[in-house]
Amino acid sequence: MRTRRLLLGIAAAILFSGAAQAQTCAPKVPADHLLEAGKWQMSINPTLPPQQFVDSKGELQGLNVELARAMAAKMCLEPVFLRMDFPAMIPGLRASRFDTINTGLFWTDERSKLFYLVPHAQQAISVYTLTNGTLNIAKFDDLAGHVVGVESATYQERKSREVNTEMVARGLKPIDFRAFSTASETVAALRAGQLEAAINIDETANDFVQKNVAKIWLHGLFGTDITFAFRDRALAMAAAEALDALKADGTYDRLFEKFGMTRLADDHFAIRGPGPN
Repeated sequence: MRTRRLLLGIAAAILFSGAAQAQTCAPKVPADHLLEAGKWQMSINPTLPPQQFVDSKGELQGLNVELARAMAAKMCLEPVFLRMDFPAMIPGLRASRFDTINTGLFWTDERSKLFYLVPHAQQAISVYTLTNGTLNIAKFDDLAGHVVGVESATYQERKSREVNTEMVARGLKPIDFRAFSTASETVAALRAGQLEAAINIDETANDFVQKNVAKIWLHGLFGTDITFAFRDRALAMAAAEALDALKADGTYDRLFEKFGMTRLADDHFAIRGPGPN
């Protein structure tokens, strides 16, 4: 009997402690600004190491995963990751299927009018081939007339096509772009001989080099900031404040050091752009 009472007392203490902790960490975002009270639902495309990827156990890993979890803790929200391909994300956020796009969305003026964008890192574009590729690439113009793979509906596709238009206007042959849903599909096409080169973000290209899959010819092209995209302004502001707190306590810098990614140049995080009308 005495043992039973002791166990009940311990259980009650644990429950009381958990309840007290929950009370001291009230969500920083009101329920009516979230799709589900207390939860931060975000889309993620786990095919871009070291930003976001799936490990051998099927678990989500990467900078954007750990950074979002740390931000969620600051906001007292439960992070919920919804895995999907990138092309479905922008229409999905516009349709309010989730709260946030968390996949390293490049900042553009156009996107800043669709969503509330909070820049959190920097990225640029690399051009690469397989390690035994025979195409020599000294400048972007050298891709003229060649078959090149790129992820569909991404900044790197859009920017590459813009530069290609300028190249054609200068009298060069157009690049024969082939669009794929993921970086891994692009590499598979390279290996199958369907492509001569490919384009992706620097960090993903670096990961392929470390795995002895690819050789980078051009690096650091057309750099810009990458963002979290939000449908709701209050949530975006809370996320920016969480990033400021993570910067102040050193978590932000530790994560960027861990994953070898480039920090945002600004020390303060905020919504950039007008947001939806």
